[in-house]
Amino acid sequence: MMVKSFTLIELLVIIGTMIILMALATPAFRIFQKESDLNDSAEEIINILRLAQNKTLASEGASQWGIYFDDTTTPHQYTLFKGNNYAARDSNFDEVHKLPKTIEIYEINLGGKEVVFNRVSGETNQSGNIKIRLISDISKTKIIYVENSGQIGLTSPTTPSDTSRVKDSRHLHFDLGWSIQNATYLKFQFLSPEPDQIEIINMANYFNADKTEFDWDNEGNPFLVNGVNQVFRVHTHSLNPSNTLLCIHRDRNGGKNTEEVIIYIVDGGIDKDIVHYLADANDTSQKGSYVFNSMERQ
Repeated sequence: MMVKSFTLIELLVIIGTMIILMALATPAFRIFQKESDLNDSAEEIINILRLAQNKTLASEGASQWGIYFDDTTTPHQYTLFKGNNYAARDSNFDEVHKLPKTIEIYEINLGGKEVVFNRVSGETNQSGNIKIRLISDISKTKIIYVENSGQIGLTSPTTPSDTSRVKDSRHLHFDLGWSIQNATYLKFQFLSPEPDQIEIINMANYFNADKTEFDWDNEGNPFLVNGVNQVFRVHTHSLNPSNTLLCIHRDRNGGKNTEEVIIYIVDGGIDKDIVHYLADANDTSQKGSYVFNSMERQ
């Protein structure tokens, strides 16, 4: 049996063809790699922004956290920092992230170069966007949007139509400055009936095992006041032996939650007022005397 082998000319043709194919494929691969770097960089910026937001919400180090974008270094970079602003930060906690050499920050539209998130709400006063692009092809860009609400992403924020929406303080966030771990009752005092309608909730059943979380709602069994359902959710964002970050949900859409009410937490036998909803045309809310700080989120 004869075994057919390649001639030298055939081998040279095969090798030459492979070299040509590799030469054609290499630029396409490099373009793909650069675009992949761009996509990955945008996602990493989003993730680090969210990390700063989460650290702030958790009051890590009893501090706010933020991101500073630096387009003066080579390569460009951004820094996760601890503090109310970059200039006054604690540099011992700096976490520097360098962009790939193929990527640059070409616009920072934040009213400055930093984003700092607010405790309790996770919102920010530095809303806007950060734009990055390929250095070798400036038509290839990514825009990271940061909204006042704390929403972060690659999608441009849109203003929703509010023609059918009741303007109301749906979510109120409270930094109490004290712990509810030993509190006993939630108390709702509705002021419009004669006499006032009082609803009492035993809090013991709504803590987790180590009392680091509290979560109660009456969605399935709303309070009926003057023939209208009053629906609430009261839960913690953070709870420890010294402090509580509390959130109260009260959505007036759907014809509910129309009544004036004061919400208390009973602690040590004291009715500690947290919030007073006036239920006027503007749905005015007033923080209670036992609240250190409050912030509203729509």
